[in-house]
Amino acid sequence: MNGILLISTATIVMLIILVVLAGIAVLLYFLGKKAQKRESEQREQIDAMKQTVSMLIIDKKRMKIRESGLPQAVIDQTPKLMRWTKLPIVKAKVGPQVMSLVCDDKIFDNVPVKKEVKATVSGIYITSVKGIHGSIDTNKEAKKKSRFKQFVEKMQEKAGAKPVK
Repeated sequence: MNGILLISTATIVMLIILVVLAGIAVLLYFLGKKAQKRESEQREQIDAMKQTVSMLIIDKKRMKIRESGLPQAVIDQTPKLMRWTKLPIVKAKVGPQVMSLVCDDKIFDNVPVKKEVKATVSGIYITSVKGIHGSIDTNKEAKKKSRFKQFVEKMQEKAGAKPVK
């Protein structure tokens, strides 16, 4: 038809969807880069302010920031969206004082309850934990496994994919 390129509507729709997806991917790339930069700056500030403190861990839970027992100034400074998420909160006795502290997600499972530890603290944020009297149990297999996981382990042992205990 005289050099006019006829494109079907399905092709046009696919091209529009492709352009929108490419735009979303570029947007997510730049937002991720910005968030990574902000996280590294915060990590530097935390490392600059850290102190080693001995404390007795009383309890640990994941709870909303309003229920955590943190100071009201901290609750007021948190973004609105973060107020509904659950944070890893540790109740600890630091000297004569019982305090609520926010724990790093990476070490929350390794924090022992009802034990005295040496913790690296930056403000109200616990970044690492070491045992004072003996070592900290990091044994994850102490938890009861589901039947499916037990079955998978048994099959792996039979197949020789996993060393027999």
